[in-house]
Amino acid sequence: MTPLELDPRYTFETFVVGAGNRLAFAAARRVGEQPGATYNPLFIYSASGLGKTHLVTAIGHHTRRVLPGLSVLYDTLEHFMDEIMAAIASGDREGFRARVERIDVLLLDDVQFLAGRHRLQEELLRIWDALSSRGGQVVLTSDRPPQEIDGLDDRLLSRFSGGLIVDIGAPDYETRVAIARRKAEERGQSLARGVAETLARIAFANVRELQGALNRLIAIQELEGRTVEPEEVARLLGRVAETAEVDEFTDFLAEISDTLESVVSQSTAERQLADAILRWESEGYRTRRLEAALADPAMHANAESLIRGFEADVERLREIAGEIGALEAGAPELSRLEVLRDPDRLDEAESLLGDVRERNRPLPAPPPGRTFETLPLPKDLFAVRAAAAVAERPGEHYNPLFVHGPPGSGKTSLLAAVGNRILDRQPETLVAYIEGHAFAAELIQALERNRVESWRTRYRRAKVLLVDNLDALDGTERAQEELFHLFDALSRSGAQLAFAAARPPHELTGIEERLRTRLESGLVVALPGADAAAAGGPPAGARQTGGVAVSGAAGIAALAQGPDSWFLSRDKIVWDWPYVEDFLVEELE
Repeated sequence: MTPLELDPRYTFETFVVGAGNRLAFAAARRVGEQPGATYNPLFIYSASGLGKTHLVTAIGHHTRRVLPGLSVLYDTLEHFMDEIMAAIASGDREGFRARVERIDVLLLDDVQFLAGRHRLQEELLRIWDALSSRGGQVVLTSDRPPQEIDGLDDRLLSRFSGGLIVDIGAPDYETRVAIARRKAEERGQSLARGVAETLARIAFANVRELQGALNRLIAIQELEGRTVEPEEVARLLGRVAETAEVDEFTDFLAEISDTLESVVSQSTAERQLADAILRWESEGYRTRRLEAALADPAMHANAESLIRGFEADVERLREIAGEIGALEAGAPELSRLEVLRDPDRLDEAESLLGDVRERNRPLPAPPPGRTFETLPLPKDLFAVRAAAAVAERPGEHYNPLFVHGPPGSGKTSLLAAVGNRILDRQPETLVAYIEGHAFAAELIQALERNRVESWRTRYRRAKVLLVDNLDALDGTERAQEELFHLFDALSRSGAQLAFAAARPPHELTGIEERLRTRLESGLVVALPGADAAAAGGPPAGARQTGGVAVSGAAGIAALAQGPDSWFLSRDKIVWDWPYVEDFLVEELE
């Protein structure tokens, strides 16, 4: 099966919408966004050259763009019939049916050629039934309405009538001007002032003839290297333009007649609402609010304010989509067209924007001015050296790093120094520094605003996570659970983790066991008290001068590298294991 390719020129963006085609365009746009949900089947008919093929092709392009998982088949009826006949001749009828029945959106052009072809109609009915049973979409075009196609099976006629049948009328003067300008722009050509208007006054049978005439004018400009003037148009094309001068009295009578007819058939409010519906439908927006107002005479008195309110909501939807795109070009929220194109769901659209804002909010940075050079700690202290190694190659050494010490011991400065050095050397690295109480407070705020998932995503972007004052999470439940999952997610991604607390992990009795064991899985180092740090001495209660507490597997690995690289004193090292029964004092010779 070799279906036809979609013409890349025929998209909704290149279709010029006017009074004669607005309804057909709006219906095609809605089908392209929600195939199988509305207007199924969609039957578009018009005289040749007015845009049927353009619209049906645009549906295919749009569906493939917004719903890439769907299978779209575009074909002309003649080519489709040839494929069926070839399949029958080769004995592959069932195989052909099976392939077509897997299609989600079937676009058939020029179905007027079904006339009198009963065998082909039977095949189409079978395919249609199979496709419809799976919720598939059918779109057909013809040069005449279904009831005027001779010899059409009643079952097909019934199916056509069960959807939406819409026609495309000849473009009015203004639309012809817009088409001429658009086509010239697509060709990269500029027209002299008045040329498009003069061209639009010529009585062409269809848009194709108009385009052909424009091509001739452009060719003259390109080949002769000059600009065609308005007064030359009729002569160059061999056509007579409709004169802009009309009999004023005749025009006056026609205008009065049109006005009276409008008043009789339709009130001003109804006309305003109907025009607004057509306009916004053609631009892809849901118009339920306006449709309800049109159907309710009691609401007609407020038609203008209703329309202004609707338009204000549409404008806000556009602003929201623009801000989402600016914050995150590939944001999945941009594909939520059922929300971003529905003014009645403006609150949901605002919520989507809030989600994108939350996850793209800058991560909290380490306190400025805290560096290894300004640390109130001896540079050869084990904890300082370990922290420097982490800052040198984040994610590769001692992960996680856990620093503990009493208030004033310098652990906050040390943790901040790690983050600032990483940012100084790799400014593009996403570093998050947050205190335990702030972590819990942010989570509570995210819960209140129903933005927990965006809050999680924001922190999971981090390449370095530094959590200070972890003690503040003692006794919390949800905050510890979120930190546990964040710990695992960042560990899997290779991010560096570092924590600081007043006590070692095994003494944080208010921290869940599963989180505590992860904190102990890296390198746990202790800092001396504030007074001892200033004097360069050991912590209060140290077992021996020159001692330093080390625990965890990474601590053992650090010692295995040799004490000369880490310690001033070779007298004694205290290994502070998480459990008392494992406490060990080792003498190094």
